[in-house]
Amino acid sequence: MTGRDTPQHEEIDRKTSRAICDAVGERLQQSLRPEFASPSPRLERLIEELRRLER
Repeated sequence: MTGRDTPQHEEIDRKTSRAICDAVGERLQQSLRPEFASPSPRLERLIEELRRLER
């Protein structure tokens, strides 16, 4: 050891980061059960309330 803090990770570029995010998103969509595909009734009400407030 040199006594200095050395980062244990490497930076990744924007293109690689985007590809990772897309792949994770695709896997999540494939693995989510249908009942979790739509928002809960409470969340639906909150979304509708936000829409009304934006007008």
